[in-house]
Amino acid sequence: MIVSGSCPTGGPDHQSRWLIGHELRRTRLYTRRTQADAAKTLDCTPAKINHLEIGPNQQQPDEVTALMRLYGADVADVDRLASLAVRADQGTWWAPFSDVLPNCFTTFVGLEGLARAAFTYDVMVLEGQLQTKGYATTLLEDNLRVSRTDAGQVVRARMARQRVTDEINPLQYHTVIEEGVLHRTVGGPDVMRAQLTHLLKLGERDNVTLQMLPTAVTVHDGLAGSFLLLDFAEAQSIGYIEYPHGAVYIQDQDQDQVEVYDLVTERLSSQALSDADSADVIRARIVALS
Repeated sequence: MIVSGSCPTGGPDHQSRWLIGHELRRTRLYTRRTQADAAKTLDCTPAKINHLEIGPNQQQPDEVTALMRLYGADVADVDRLASLAVRADQGTWWAPFSDVLPNCFTTFVGLEGLARAAFTYDVMVLEGQLQTKGYATTLLEDNLRVSRTDAGQVVRARMARQRVTDEINPLQYHTVIEEGVLHRTVGGPDVMRAQLTHLLKLGERDNVTLQMLPTAVTVHDGLAGSFLLLDFAEAQSIGYIEYPHGAVYIQDQDQDQVEVYDLVTERLSSQALSDADSADVIRARIVALS
């Protein structure tokens, strides 16, 4: 399933409910059960099953368990999704910033906050988890998607979002960056030197894998553009592709579409430089900016 345009939205608790609802629907369709079949199991109306799958209200762990058992899910999958239901409706860090973040992006940062790991492929600029305040400010202060009055708050939200440096629950982060991104001197030499120095420090962290894709690699699977994959301990993986007026969330009944991106990830990683060689490229660029 590709969810685009009208992104799933809601309060700061909605993301886990959306993940649960999607997986309930995906599993039901895979087993060729109807909403009426599911309603009999919970002794409710098909309309309630529809609500459980859309996710406007919290799904109860016992309801999730009963439905997943009806669908013949493995015990591990039943327990995994029920555990996610227990954690639903918990407040999230970005609630104070919700008035300045687009609906599609609040959905994304909520999902990112639930994720165990992420992979990003960046073509034009560095992804938000990697950005310094100076770099982010330059990107957002004259951005058509962000008003000038909101730019400062959006930058603060971006900094608060960065789980790669979280000492308690760090995001396992793997990124492949086009070498050309280093040559886009965002904010001028001083801002860019600070940004590249920050990249080197991030690359030293155990939870971060940072690879550069040399310009010499002219043909590869990332030519279609930047993308991001989120992996969860308690839900199916999703892909995320941002465009000027919204975003596309990639999921699939059999995860086929996500698996394609998994393969792209492997192929890009194999073509990119090692961590050590990537760090050398970044250092050389810092010297060039001096």
